[in-house]
Amino acid sequence: MRAVIVRPGRAASDELADVPAPVMDDHAVVDVIAVGVDGTDNEIVEGRYGSGPPGEDFLIIGHESVGRVTRAAGEFQEGDLVTAIVRRPDPVPCLNCANGEWDMCLNGLYTERGIKSRHGFLAERYAEDPEYLVRVPVELEPVGALVEPTSIVEKAVEQIWRIQERLAWEPKTALVTGSGPVGLLATMLLRLRGLEVYVYDRVSDGPKPELATMLGARYLAAAEADLARAAGGDLGDIDIGIEATGYSPLSFTLVDTVSPNGIVALTGVSSGTRSAQIATDHLNMEIVLQNKVVFGSVNANRRHFELAVDDLARAQRRWPGFFEAMVTRREPLINYRSALERKADDVKVIVEVGS
Repeated sequence: MRAVIVRPGRAASDELADVPAPVMDDHAVVDVIAVGVDGTDNEIVEGRYGSGPPGEDFLIIGHESVGRVTRAAGEFQEGDLVTAIVRRPDPVPCLNCANGEWDMCLNGLYTERGIKSRHGFLAERYAEDPEYLVRVPVELEPVGALVEPTSIVEKAVEQIWRIQERLAWEPKTALVTGSGPVGLLATMLLRLRGLEVYVYDRVSDGPKPELATMLGARYLAAAEADLARAAGGDLGDIDIGIEATGYSPLSFTLVDTVSPNGIVALTGVSSGTRSAQIATDHLNMEIVLQNKVVFGSVNANRRHFELAVDDLARAQRRWPGFFEAMVTRREPLINYRSALERKADDVKVIVEVGS
């Protein structure tokens, strides 16, 4: 079968190759329909991280998938649309993995499909233990590859509400930094919860401002808005901050921007060696004297995938046309390299593998 592979640790080693068909055992077999690509895939292709399964010198990339079951197993029948959970528990297992919270693994021995020690989904088919499959309704087939990135922000939003059980809390306003897929999906979830949402990004035109507006959010271009001066001013009180750019200085700006008792979730991964001067005394005072919380969140487990499916369906009914506009390019499998190349107006790019 055809699959996009890399030789882990080697830059530009990617190729569309013929690889052995997946071993079925008692697993379901899924024919892949589409796979979303993101920054993680680019960094693996660049050789910055990623590892193949034990005993193999290549890794099939791709972790945002939707496909159709062609060999039944467990509760899944032929023809069912599914997506697959990415992270798997470590074999020890640690306390969290033993309790179904493998996204919170303590010892780092987890594996991840398409990323760490397990082949991914950018292939014509894969075999999967039914325990790690999640059913996708037929109406979500065109955007089923968005379930995985939505699951990431489902976890962050869930944790925000859990943490804030520490106090009497009635959030009304949120600020999301970044209008890429994660930022827009975070905006979607917060709007579904009835919050007023501001979306802040460096671009001032193109599809991103329009997409934020489609969700009923207010878009703020960096050239026109100073977040450091906005708290309690033009934006009023900000109860929730979600950082989705990976630009680390924004993380500290958000701490200043949220109101007393506010909470900041960091979902963007910073890469590189950027450094900045930080007023550490001020930061410490803001967190301590104003009861603020800052936490990081990445990956997701089964319940977050299931929540993502439900909320994508709700959002599709509430904002028809939004997801079609958010997926700005679809490329055939043979053009996967083009899919990985970021273009100026890209928001979400999907590789179409089959039908």
